[in-house]
Amino acid sequence: MLKPLHLLTLKAVVRSESFALAARDLGYTASAISQQISALEKETGLSLFEREAHGIRPTAAAHRLVDLSAPVLAAMDELDHQVNELALGATGRLRLGSFPTADVRLVPAALSALVATHPRAQIQLEEGEPEELLTALGHGDLDVALVYEYGLSPRQWPAGLTRHHLLREDLVLLRARGSGLSAQLPQLSRARWITSREGTAGARSFVRLCAAAGFEAAVAFRSNNYGVVRELVSAGLGAAVVPALGHLPDDGIEATRLTQRSAHRTVMALHRSENSNPLLTTTLDALRRAVPAGEPYLHPAPAE
Repeated sequence: MLKPLHLLTLKAVVRSESFALAARDLGYTASAISQQISALEKETGLSLFEREAHGIRPTAAAHRLVDLSAPVLAAMDELDHQVNELALGATGRLRLGSFPTADVRLVPAALSALVATHPRAQIQLEEGEPEELLTALGHGDLDVALVYEYGLSPRQWPAGLTRHHLLREDLVLLRARGSGLSAQLPQLSRARWITSREGTAGARSFVRLCAAAGFEAAVAFRSNNYGVVRELVSAGLGAAVVPALGHLPDDGIEATRLTQRSAHRTVMALHRSENSNPLLTTTLDALRRAVPAGEPYLHPAPAE
């Protein structure tokens, strides 16, 4: 198989009609250039230069081989350029997994920044709960997963993952404005409650909060969609405890930060420790910058 290096050398020698000049242009010795041309002649079975007493003269075969190799060398140049772009993260693909509330409050700003700085990169987004995202991350189907951990429902993360803390959310007590419900959790033992689906970390955290306050909550409605939860609260159908990312200011809702110990949720980005995707660092930086600053109930993590 013909070597691109030999074809590049041939092009330089044909252009200069001198081994010495070609060696100077390419950064080789004249002897190395001569050896490469001899190897190319042996490989092709062609006589490429007439050796004369005072120099060399390209043959018609040499000129023809230079013409034939031009598209190949151009393609190699383009390949080299594309590989360099891929290594720098200018192109390539990154697969991001996220949970619904982060998809609303964090991901759009992060993706907007990534698209602005890397317009030719392919960024894919998948939505799911942490368990689903962890499975996809472990199988190599995701590069980065946004997940959360409740202070009252800690968990062990799989080995081989690197964690980057993005923010801590307060847990917020929601009541319909004018409902007369107390802002103190221990005073709400008789309230009707709206919470997330049974078996979720949010539901477990809520049960433990209520137990610490001395009562077992009477749950009337369940939804993992915090937009639905807010509407139910606004309609006077019950109180709710939601993480800060799940709360948006609403004239029909009173919101109060819970001060109980561990009444918070931590949001973090996970990736496989051995992942060498060039877009990984850029994506993590974009996610950190996307964390809303100066909002009540949200506390960005210190810079790493």
